[in-house]
Amino acid sequence: MRSVGILFVIVASSAQAQDPVKVSPHYKPEIENTWVRVLRVKEGPYEKSPMHEHPPTVVVYLTDAHSRITGADGKVQEATRKAGEVVYADAVKHADENLSDKPLEAIVIELKPGAPKSPPITLDPIKLDPMYHTVVLENDRVRAIRTVLEPHIKSPMHEHPHYVVVYLTELHTTMKMADGREVDNPRKPGEVAWRDALKHVTENIGDHTSVEIQVELK
Repeated sequence: MRSVGILFVIVASSAQAQDPVKVSPHYKPEIENTWVRVLRVKEGPYEKSPMHEHPPTVVVYLTDAHSRITGADGKVQEATRKAGEVVYADAVKHADENLSDKPLEAIVIELKPGAPKSPPITLDPIKLDPMYHTVVLENDRVRAIRTVLEPHIKSPMHEHPHYVVVYLTELHTTMKMADGREVDNPRKPGEVAWRDALKHVTENIGDHTSVEIQVELK
């Protein structure tokens, strides 16, 4: 029985060691709930993160990035991304290194296995307001929308399933909910937020164009 106990401790420790938050100082959790864990990764020039694991993820890049990725099988590849780019990745085990002489920052949205489905929507912003809402990524688990809000523009009433918002620019909106409540929503570049499924009208009350990424969970 003692050897079984020791084996359990070793296995548990090994599993924990694969969590990027546990093994790398560059990964910090910002949001966690039934559906997602949202991490912010910040690597300085030429910094590395050791081998770690992610479930399926959506990554929103806040800066340009040039990285070397080393898989668990030893395979090495380089990836170049632009600020504002949105990428989906299947579950993976890898180490990464910032190859740039500039800092790297990104938001990593880990999709939890077995999460309940979002409620269906009928007032789709892509159909109702296509000039300002465009799909940048979609698969059977998520849909990522780039929303561009010109100064003082107001969207029609629309719906979202559960979603994560990543603010790419400074933003100041008011949101009028379906029940009549008004919510003031000032944000800074790089902030993230979780929203339960909702129906609302959004108005940009700022004086400059704002951009955000909405990662909807299906």
